[in-house]
Amino acid sequence: MSVSLTENAATKIQSLLENEENKGLKLRIFVSGGGCSGFEYGFTFDDEIKENDTVVENFGVGLLVDQMSMDMLKGSEVDYQTSLQGESFVIKNPNAGSTCGCGKSFTPAETGAGCGHAAEY
Repeated sequence: MSVSLTENAATKIQSLLENEENKGLKLRIFVSGGGCSGFEYGFTFDDEIKENDTVVENFGVGLLVDQMSMDMLKGSEVDYQTSLQGESFVIKNPNAGSTCGCGKSFTPAETGAGCGHAAEY
C-alpha cells in the first residue's frame, strides 16, 4: 500500500511542472513535526531520488516519499480541491487520528489527541 494521486491532483502538478525548466522534477511529499496537531504535511519539487525514497507514479506524475513519511502516509490519497477558501492539495490519510481544520496538520491514529479545531471537509 502506497500513496496515490487523484486525477485532479495529477493535472495540477503537471500544470505546475510545465513552468519549470528541469524536466526531471517530481513532487516530494513529506511529514514533519509541527503544526497545531503535532505533524504537518509538506510538498516540494525535487529531482533527487534518495536511497530511502519510495517512488510512485500516478497519471504520469512522479511522487517521492521518504521512509519515515511513508510510514505515516501509507494508504493516503492526495487530491487537489477548489473551494470558497481557495485552492489546495488535500491529503486523505487513513493513519490520521485527527486532522486540524486547516487540513495541513494531523495527529497519528495511535496517539488519539488532536488540536481541537473542527475539521472542514
